[in-house]
Amino acid sequence: MSDPAPDSVPDPTLPPAGSHAAYSYLGPAGTYTEAALRQVRAAEGAPWRSVNNIGEALADVLQGRSVAAMMAIENTVEGGVAAVLDLLAGTPDLRIVGEYLVPVRFALLARPGVALADVHTVVAHPVAHAQCRRWLHAHAPSHTQLPATSNVQAAQFLAEHDGDLADAAIAPPDVHDRFGLAVLADDIGDNPNAVTRFVLIARAGSHVPPPITGADKTSIVVDLPSDRPGALLALLEQFATRGVNLSLLQSRPIGDELGRYRFVIDLDGHVGDERVAEALLGVRRSSPRVLFLGSYPRADQRRVAVAEPHVDTVYAEARAWLASITAP
Repeated sequence: MSDPAPDSVPDPTLPPAGSHAAYSYLGPAGTYTEAALRQVRAAEGAPWRSVNNIGEALADVLQGRSVAAMMAIENTVEGGVAAVLDLLAGTPDLRIVGEYLVPVRFALLARPGVALADVHTVVAHPVAHAQCRRWLHAHAPSHTQLPATSNVQAAQFLAEHDGDLADAAIAPPDVHDRFGLAVLADDIGDNPNAVTRFVLIARAGSHVPPPITGADKTSIVVDLPSDRPGALLALLEQFATRGVNLSLLQSRPIGDELGRYRFVIDLDGHVGDERVAEALLGVRRSSPRVLFLGSYPRADQRRVAVAEPHVDTVYAEARAWLASITAP
């Protein structure tokens, strides 16, 4: 494993601490999204806007009510969060300016006096429900799910509505006291080491990629040009031949017809790296639509290992060689 990057990874290019610019997050207070936002140094002292859904959060950013919005984009159990990926893929004026990792734990909460055997309807955020699927199938196999907009909202809903709507909620374990609920079961997640990756999203015009740190990630959206044999292979070869590793490759339907897909891609490196720039140029030549979502420091600060043929100096030397043979 490569050495970690320096601890002084720069904060995204956003208003400094103490600014009046607001930040939006999926509320209410106490969600894991709020926990991710607490890691943003630039948000200290700024107003925070609690929103009800991710569409509202992005609208805050695009309409200028907030300088940035924090959203969950990936987790260790389910992979990419489809709703967020689709919104980013369909909104060209956004940039990812930072990523943050939050370990997650889930508990099954209920009103006092309710037993596990009484649980037939569980209110839960769809992503949280998916991360507790095996436990629920083992302990409440006949339950039905009532969707919630956030993990904390699930607990709030349970506390504010009669038992004919839901019997239990999946929520962070430390919110039960706030709503007067009891913990039926703790640590019900299928993966005890589950982590959710969050991204901070700003308007494209308000942000430029931060400097190269050597421990960077770049996110793009690419539409496949056609549904034909080898189309995906041709796309992936643009990265493979330049030594660019992909950490996320998520297919999403374009929506105009069956069989048409786009890919949300996270790659190791910065758009300012020669190998990454060359790969993006190759992708752009072969795809009808490439959406650049941003280059930003990795949350784990792990430096990107680059093989010798793909370091920046090799590209510079190759260009100098070409110039020398074409010069008069």
